[in-house]
Amino acid sequence: MKTTTLFLASVATLALALPAGAADPQLLVFDWAGFEEPGLFASYVEKHGQAPSYSFYGDDDEAFQKVASGFRADVAHPCSQMVSKYRDAGLIEPWDVSRIPEFANIDPEFLASPIFKDDAGVWYIPTDWGATAIAYNPDLVPADDVASLQVFLSPKYKGRTSLPDSSDDVWALAYLATGVTDWTVISEDQFKAAAAWLREAHKNVASYWADPAEMSQIMASGEVLVAWSWNDGVAYLQDDGYPVAFQREATEGSSSWFCGFINLKNGPGSEDKAYDFINSWLRPEAGPALLDAIGYGHTNAAAMALVSLEDRETAGLTEVNAPVLAQTPNDPAMRERQLAEFEQIKAGF
Repeated sequence: MKTTTLFLASVATLALALPAGAADPQLLVFDWAGFEEPGLFASYVEKHGQAPSYSFYGDDDEAFQKVASGFRADVAHPCSQMVSKYRDAGLIEPWDVSRIPEFANIDPEFLASPIFKDDAGVWYIPTDWGATAIAYNPDLVPADDVASLQVFLSPKYKGRTSLPDSSDDVWALAYLATGVTDWTVISEDQFKAAAAWLREAHKNVASYWADPAEMSQIMASGEVLVAWSWNDGVAYLQDDGYPVAFQREATEGSSSWFCGFINLKNGPGSEDKAYDFINSWLRPEAGPALLDAIGYGHTNAAAMALVSLEDRETAGLTEVNAPVLAQTPNDPAMRERQLAEFEQIKAGF
């Protein structure tokens, strides 16, 4: 992986506050900050002579609310558990996969849901994936302490932990910590146990991080010793020489997630260019570019075949010998309940 400084990561955060860049006016991509990586749309630039225009968001729920409120873009990049909300709201239309040659090379596990693919068509093109697990400072935190997710409840780390300001990630943690590895069907008792665990974990939290740059900065400062982190934040710290390790094999396990592109209805730009964009993203050469620049895996098996085992290990994306809670689509009503409960927990209730 290339060296990524915390300063450059902070630039991606700053981009959230900026308007879309002046680029191709015929394609507007609504995306997470930091994904405007040239290696991902190289063939688009070769064909059209300029990059797509981008508008950025900070989290999935914010993005959905903006689109639902009338914001118009051509494509957007939600994670998998959000797709049903876009479908139910009538905001997206199916992709014509006959125009996407590399669709056939997407690992089938990323399409194993009728929410993504049904008789009406293909509603979602999965593109990138990553892991959420324990990031910790090995100089100050013994490995035995992070052998369990209960480290987030330990009085030893009161005021020295950080959790993501992401309902999906914190509930994945809470469910794992209370013995649940599949969140597609959650009982009332399981929900209550996970909520009670999160309330206890909240007592140790120094801050909730909003993006990998923020997580990296608070760990680099020494303020936080243990965090529930995406793998890219760990890579930022390791590349910059900070002491950090990534524990994906805690007794209770870790989490995985994936994101991809939806075709928004009534986009203001060119439908042909939307397909040129997704075809650039899915070409095999985008796999190394994605991992090198951002630290995530690619859903195209041919793309991942171009990524070395060493680079996968550095990024924290190899197989693990522990349970994994996959953040696949879950019950929309339960997800909304989790989101509301998380807001209450953060507020101290």
